[in-house]
Amino acid sequence: MKREHVRARQAEGQISATHIIQNPAALGEWIVFFKKSGGRSFFLVDDQDEVESFARLDDLVETIRGLGIKFADIQM
Repeated sequence: MKREHVRARQAEGQISATHIIQNPAALGEWIVFFKKSGGRSFFLVDDQDEVESFARLDDLVETIRGLGIKFADIQM
């Protein structure tokens, strides 16, 4: 899900959970996925529909805060 869609879904109350996990393709990086109502999950993707990966956890947290997310589970 692209950033603008995350922002809109969050504002509508459609995101039920946010999870931060290590990127399985690059273990030194982090990715985020969102659970929507109804059990569907979506990764944060860029404009080319590629999963966004962050080398620094702080950068990822700052990004999701900017999308209106207040709580996230970090899984290591």
